[in-house]
Amino acid sequence: MAGAGVREFKRRIRSVKNTQQITKAMKMVAAAKLRKAQEQAEQSRPYTETLQGTLARLASLATDVQHPLLVTRDEVRKVGYIVITADRGLCGGYNTNIIKVANDAMATDERKVENAVIAVGRKARDFYRKRKGLEAEYTNLGDTISYTDAREIAEYIINAYENEELDEVYLVYARFVNVLRQIPTVAKLLPIEKLDAAEETVEKYVEYIYEPSAELILLTLLPRYVGSQIYHAMLEGKASEHGARMTAMGNATQNAGEIIDSLTLQMNKVRQAAITDEILDIVGGAEALNKGGK
Repeated sequence: MAGAGVREFKRRIRSVKNTQQITKAMKMVAAAKLRKAQEQAEQSRPYTETLQGTLARLASLATDVQHPLLVTRDEVRKVGYIVITADRGLCGGYNTNIIKVANDAMATDERKVENAVIAVGRKARDFYRKRKGLEAEYTNLGDTISYTDAREIAEYIINAYENEELDEVYLVYARFVNVLRQIPTVAKLLPIEKLDAAEETVEKYVEYIYEPSAELILLTLLPRYVGSQIYHAMLEGKASEHGARMTAMGNATQNAGEIIDSLTLQMNKVRQAAITDEILDIVGGAEALNKGGK
């Protein structure tokens, strides 16, 4: 019986060690992918922030420009949420946290509106496919984020907004801070908001010369703005995904080590108990022989 117990412990330890090797390898792969994704996300931030500020300033100056993306609807009937998650799991609570933030944003909207989800990533697609509101899906985009994919999503959003199929559009993604921290974020994409009064006062201290004109630049940048915002959110999301997976696999590797230590300790106790029993049997047998000899 004791021998069978030791063999079972050895089998379990071997199984956990195999799992530990897999999680360790996945952590290393995620770490390698994270470096590139983090660089891309950080490099896109200055461009995205500058473009956003420039468009807000231009929209405030070019008050006579008419463009569908600048129209704020008096009656909001349908709100679109671009929910960016991963295609795969094994990344801790990354996907769950993003979906939770999206659901909270929909639930806390006190307006009587219809919600539409544009799922980017298989996890968001799978979640919202079981519920009402899934309008479009973009999955299996890979680890290398392409602006072509972002532009395709942007074209769908722009058409839906211009045709008044959507009255507001929000981006839901994870903003990358570091390996241990990714912040689920909800950001308004459309309509493009102008600078408020306080910001306009600050901007008046700086005079800009626009060539050929603020109006023409605004009309040229508007479609690109939507694509760049989506592209940046996808880059942030991919860096966050790799960071979350690296952390999750690191924790899994550590937990596997603790399980191996615990199983090894239990196995040694069982083996020691078996040895003790054998010694007692030998001693008992020897005493019996001595008594029989007398």
